[in-house]
Amino acid sequence: MTTIKEFATSYEPKRTRNIAELEAVSVSNEIKTEVRKNKEGDEYSISYLVCLGEEYRVPNSVIEQLQTLLLEKPNLSTFKVKKKGEGLNTSYTVIPLE
Repeated sequence: MTTIKEFATSYEPKRTRNIAELEAVSVSNEIKTEVRKNKEGDEYSISYLVCLGEEYRVPNSVIEQLQTLLLEKPNLSTFKVKKKGEGLNTSYTVIPLE
């Protein structure tokens, strides 16, 4: 049995990570889309994939770049994403691996 003190000490709030945190992403990963609510109660749509039990957000700009890459390299199997900037000034670069 765990005490509330032990639980609180090891507690990490659940958060959605970003696809750029992954070393490599397989194009065969399942992507999910759902509508969620922010703190103000406003709805927004999010695309994400689940890897090792964690959710990783996939920005639309990553999907668009991957679409372009796949047109040129239809046999692409893995890629990675580089993130630059923060907040509204964030940009992503999709890099083919295999």
